[in-house]
Amino acid sequence: MNMAKQARLAAVALLAIGAVAGCAKDDTSTTTDSGVKLIKSGAIVTCTHLPYAPFQSKDASGKVVGFDVALIDLVATKLSVTQEIVDTPFEGIKSGADLNSGKCDVAAAGMTITDERKQVLDFSDPYFDATQALNTLPGKEVKTLEELKGKRIGVQGGTTGDDYIKAQVKEKSLDLEVVAYKDLAALQQALATNQVAAAVGDLPVWNDYIKANPGKAVVTAGFDTGEQYGFAVKKGNAELLKAVNDAISASRTDGTYDKIYAEWIGEKPAA
Repeated sequence: MNMAKQARLAAVALLAIGAVAGCAKDDTSTTTDSGVKLIKSGAIVTCTHLPYAPFQSKDASGKVVGFDVALIDLVATKLSVTQEIVDTPFEGIKSGADLNSGKCDVAAAGMTITDERKQVLDFSDPYFDATQALNTLPGKEVKTLEELKGKRIGVQGGTTGDDYIKAQVKEKSLDLEVVAYKDLAALQQALATNQVAAAVGDLPVWNDYIKANPGKAVVTAGFDTGEQYGFAVKKGNAELLKAVNDAISASRTDGTYDKIYAEWIGEKPAA
């Protein structure tokens, strides 16, 4: 092989190496002193879907606050890091895609623990007992789904409220049109503008909406579905899951959980 050809091959090789290096993604992951691996140094990154007050929403300054946020802050403190929040569609959260792709370390989105979701996510111990609520405009109250015969009922797509109503319609052969909306804000707007006769969703979320928007809606009935919320981590991330469970358990013991509950939810139900 002559010298000129060797030089050309060497140049091509160097360009190839440079291209690979240029395309490589910087590894910003870190492992805490307690052995918990996080995707970003100095932070625990949380995936959520906004708005979902009182669990997570933006305040007047644009800061994301809420019940879930405050609880994950306890985990961050335990790990000596800060919490960073990523707003992302709920589908990517519940499917495990966001955690698997390294978009975040933990999912905190007012998410009900279900057997289906357990197939793709590792859930923390339950941190909140949830109830579904039936909501209407003031003056148009109904107490049962049967009273909505021939009408439209709204739900947030992909949620357990969506699943519950569709199951009830099928089981009882109800003459109802179930309309799924992409997020809570769209669902609440649909009810406010008479696009649907009623809406179903998590009780504390609707209580918060009614408190902030007097006269826009009323809770007319509740459905005790036995749901519980959990935080989620990537399948197999046992160290982070333990850190989450330990932080929540400690907060229940020292009274911090009750204080956070009172601030964001209200009076805690009697045990």
